[in-house]
Amino acid sequence: MIHIVFEQANVEALAKSFELDATLEGEILEIKDDYAVGPLIDIYDTYGYQQRRNWWKEVLAFSPHHHGQIDIIDDKLTVHNLIKSLEEDDALQVWIWMGQNQHDVCSYYWLMSQLKNFQGRIQILYLNNLPFINEKGGIFYPTHLFEIQPKEFIKAKKLARPITLSEFEVDPDEWKKICNDNSLVRILEGGKKLTSKEESYFDKDILSVITPEYQKLHKVLHNALSKMKIQTGDVFMVWRIRQMIEEGKLTAQGDWTKSWKDLEIKLPSGELFE
Repeated sequence: MIHIVFEQANVEALAKSFELDATLEGEILEIKDDYAVGPLIDIYDTYGYQQRRNWWKEVLAFSPHHHGQIDIIDDKLTVHNLIKSLEEDDALQVWIWMGQNQHDVCSYYWLMSQLKNFQGRIQILYLNNLPFINEKGGIFYPTHLFEIQPKEFIKAKKLARPITLSEFEVDPDEWKKICNDNSLVRILEGGKKLTSKEESYFDKDILSVITPEYQKLHKVLHNALSKMKIQTGDVFMVWRIRQMIEEGKLTAQGDWTKSWKDLEIKLPSGELFE
């Protein structure tokens, strides 16, 4: 059995559950890219793939804790090796774990569109609006796998079902439409329905926590993320902040080449965002 997840925190959470249920044990693969943001046109072709890599290099510029990340992400190689394993072992099963968020759903579409030849051996476990028990014994509805306690994965495994032949027909077409929209942001409306948005989609959330006085960039990110109903990655947010600075919507002081922690952001000319 091979498990596939879409965030490093999910790898760690799932691995802990193996200690409680040996039947779950298997190799865990992580699809690392965030397909909810960035260009997707011709994503499976060399040109489209390179366009996306170039965009990520721009987004990751000046990001200290993501230094060199673009060079270690090779989802194409991960899928190549996965397909090779499936071809060599007819009994091998793949379990794709997906939380109810645009990051996981976009990654699911990107991945499953390449696995049609193995229909019947690819299981999906989608935590779509399902209740789980938190550490305090209360009921909650997780949007990410890492929010679930290890023992809850044992309950979650009952959700596993094969991706149907119909889904292998319909979902890649839906994904192709999203890829061809030429947008830079995708959000999840519910189920597996994605909607394309402009790159400025999260600007209002960012601007709402910025004041006429300088604040540390880390504080701005923390305050924005804590209030956002739909979240995105911090590097994408900082990329948008840099663009808004270039457009004159924000003012910054500090050295981008040193560290995020030294940077401060404010609204220009004492303006208040409305």
